[in-house]
Amino acid sequence: MSEEASVALLDLARRIALQAAEFALEARRGGVSVAATKSSPIDIVTAVDRDTEALIRRLVLEARPDDGIVGEEDEARIGSSGVNWVVDPIDGTVNFLYGIPAWAISIAVVEGSDDPTRWTALAAVVVNPSTGEVFEARAGGGAWLDGSRVHANTEVPLSHALVGTGFSYSSEARRAQAEVLLALLPLARDIRRSGSAALDLCSVAAGRLDAYYERGLNPWDHAAGALIAREAGATVRGPGGGAATFELVLAAAPTLYDELADVLRHAGVDA
Repeated sequence: MSEEASVALLDLARRIALQAAEFALEARRGGVSVAATKSSPIDIVTAVDRDTEALIRRLVLEARPDDGIVGEEDEARIGSSGVNWVVDPIDGTVNFLYGIPAWAISIAVVEGSDDPTRWTALAAVVVNPSTGEVFEARAGGGAWLDGSRVHANTEVPLSHALVGTGFSYSSEARRAQAEVLLALLPLARDIRRSGSAALDLCSVAAGRLDAYYERGLNPWDHAAGALIAREAGATVRGPGGGAATFELVLAAAPTLYDELADVLRHAGVDA
């Protein structure tokens, strides 16, 4: 895809993400309740999740009716253009419910497939409505926060690294994740858990975290943040050093990436 076309996609993604952020923030001020649960009783969805995704889908299709859409709250829409929008209307729904200001609108535009092992990410926007921060990137164009270029931290050993992670909604998976954390925690500066994978990946891009890893993420959880982190200079990979998938998303500057991946491998993670 041409540079001009990718710039246009980023501009459109930004406009849609900002409109969705305004909508969701206004809805949050009116009060929020749990509308349903998904994979477990603590994996929640609110009416605002659904309404925000519906808004994003409408705005995308008004501008690009031939594109596909893969979202968290509704069935995938198969397009004919070869371009897919990967959407998380509210990443960090539990934070959103409790009023913790760490939730995000996450929109990525990818080409070729809706499978993260086969797609090519073109553009990405992550908006934190609570702070107004806008993270964005396009392939080959660098990563940006509110119009200023951002870069992942470099030359940080694991012993001095602030590492972000997250946990599954499954109690069994959490037990395994806790065992990995026990192996990592004594070796790192400290661990953080924000509750939003999209914002954690953007934090790597902006140097607020040195690294981030998580297992059990869906494509919409990491699609936008992964491109932003990568364009900021981080290495972003998955199982066995391949593409980021449900099995693993790992992001860090290259030298720290290798050190962290080695620790995760010894803890039983296919890094």
